[in-house]
Parts: sequence; C-alpha cells; structure tokens
Amino acid sequence: MSAELLRVEGLQAWYGATQVLHGLDFDVAAGSVTALLGANGAGKTTTLRALCGMVKTRGAVAYDGRRIDGCATEDIVRLGIAHVPDGRGTFLDLTTEENLRLGGITRGGKRALGPDMERMYGYFPRLKERRAQQAGTLSGGEQQMLAIARALMLKPRLLLLDEPSFGLAPKVVAGIFEILRAINRDEGVAILLVEQNAAMALELADHAYLVETGRIAIRGEAARLRNDEAVRRSYLGY
Repeated sequence: MSAELLRVEGLQAWYGATQVLHGLDFDVAAGSVTALLGANGAGKTTTLRALCGMVKTRGAVAYDGRRIDGCATEDIVRLGIAHVPDGRGTFLDLTTEENLRLGGITRGGKRALGPDMERMYGYFPRLKERRAQQAGTLSGGEQQMLAIARALMLKPRLLLLDEPSFGLAPKVVAGIFEILRAINRDEGVAILLVEQNAAMALELADHAYLVETGRIAIRGEAARLRNDEAVRRSYLGY
C-alpha cells in the first residue's frame, strides 16, 4: 500500500465572514489519483485553495509528515505542491516557452530547465509546435495543457488540479486525461483532482470523496463509487 503523502483533518475555510468548509477529513496516498467531486458551490475549489494557504483556514494539513497549515503559499509550492487553478492562470502575453520557464524558475537556470522542458513537450507535442506563440492566442485546450505542463516544471510530488475539463470539447478532455494518466504512471506524481465530469474523474482516480456543502458526504475507492447506482443517481448525475 502506498505511503500517505497528504493528510487533512478538520479543515475549515472562510471567505471573509462566510464559512465554506466545515471540517473536511481526507488523505492522498503518494503516487495516487484522488478525486474531489460534488456540485457547484460544494467547496471543492476552496479545498484546493485552502491547501495552498490562499484562504483563511483552521484544521491540520500535513504534507509528507510535515504540518503546512499556516505556511505561506510560496513556501508550500517549494515543498513540492503545484496548483493548476480554475481558469488556468497562464501568462497570456508570454510565449508558451516563457510560461514553461517561469514554471521552473525556482529550480535553477536555463540549462537546468532544458531537459524538463523537452520532457513536457514529449507529453504535450502541441505545445512544442506552439513554443514561440503567445499563450493568449492558444486554444482553450492548449492553454489547459500549458497550465498543467507549467505546474509540472516544478517537479512536484503532488499536483492540485481544478476543473481541467471546463469549457473544453470532449475529445480534447479525453486527450488531457490520457496525458494525466501517463504523468501519474510514469512520473509518480500524486494528483488531487477537482472535476465536474464525475465519470471521467472516477475512471482516472484510485479514491474519491464526494463533497456536499463543505463536508465529506461519501468516500471510498473510485471503482466502487463508479459502480454504485445509488451514488451515481444521487450525487453524480449520470
């Protein structure tokens, strides 16, 4: 059984005076894919932001055995946690290659980044074709690929991925999920995935948690939830 990489206990979070998370408990095993599912407004995106120190929180968050709740966002990133936010967050005025170099900026000079950039181009050949193109002129799918590749330039052990399918055609989404599967398998990067497309998320994931109004409603192996008709009808909508 894989070692535990992330453990979250009693996680609460607020936007101003409004409490969004009400005591979440979950964990992510090293090298695994874990899905956070639920309706819009359930608190999934807030959970990822809370893990990165981007909102006010209470509770315990331990990464690789070390407490990180209360740490600054930049320090959490340096520990090996990369976040691909909803909306992708690429630098639209920079080229594809410049975005990738920025992704690895904490890791060394130009020479040190070269092999990693080529590795990303191996996963995302379309980005190599667009390496000199402004990110703002890329298609939605290409921008999502760039956001994921830029995060991976950090060489993270844990990738927090927020709605990678949002606004994309089904064929593009299928391609991105296949790349995520390969990255998880080949690089051993653990993935915590927030995703509206529950069927695809459960195909990719090892474990899943269903979030309802800021609380964990159901948890278990992804295969079990995928095959549970009552869960599908009540929570997943397919």
